[in-house]
Amino acid sequence: MTDGYLLANRYDAAAVRFGALSELFDEWTFDHLDALGLGAGWRCWEVGVGGEATSLGLAARVGASGRVLATDIDVSKAAGVAGGVIEVLRHDVAADPLPGLDFDLIHARLVLVHVPDRERALANMVAALRPGGWLMIEDADPLLQPLACPDAVSDREALANRVRDGFRALLVERGADLKFGRKLPRLLRDAGLEDIRAEGFLPLGGPVMARLEAATTAMLADQLLDKGLVTRTELDAYEHAVASGDLVLTTAPMITAWGRKA
Repeated sequence: MTDGYLLANRYDAAAVRFGALSELFDEWTFDHLDALGLGAGWRCWEVGVGGEATSLGLAARVGASGRVLATDIDVSKAAGVAGGVIEVLRHDVAADPLPGLDFDLIHARLVLVHVPDRERALANMVAALRPGGWLMIEDADPLLQPLACPDAVSDREALANRVRDGFRALLVERGADLKFGRKLPRLLRDAGLEDIRAEGFLPLGGPVMARLEAATTAMLADQLLDKGLVTRTELDAYEHAVASGDLVLTTAPMITAWGRKA
């Protein structure tokens, strides 16, 4: 297994990818968080903050009496949100000491699927909740729906799906669990949480999907080529097809699962 996060924050395209993910999923995420009662005075831990949008959304809801701790192994893309109720901290959720034991809400989106010691990371988050606090984990399940273009009626869509095959191969090499999303309800139950529920979300098509795909491809291009997963000609053709805006692209289903600490 190769060390390091495949889609690391250091890439120039990471900020574009974070923006696209926020546009795709923030409304879905906050609909669920709001339904849990998220509001003034809550103490929140955002694990794997990446960009800025989710932390800002949490801060707007908890107000001056609340707290938002935003952590990541690389906080370079989130440093701009530090201040007020938001604290930004470099932190490895699986390896570092817990940053507190009294959180009302802990949230992680598209994090644990990439963490090699994801069981320890999940246990640490549960331990950091106050009694009655909520844990909400949102993660991908790339094998539940593995295609970039589910309606592959042309050579361009078939090429998109071959590139997605290469992306999944890189994920596996880095130790990602491609069936992780579907396991979340069971894992939350096994961790002792109560009132567990889960739902799935699959965006399909639109300009934001094209921006996400373009950014992800830019971040992975060298690795796809170095591993022989695509040729230069194929990659150029795919980047052109994505830029055209004509492909109906999707991503792995997002599984959102939540539970409450007894």
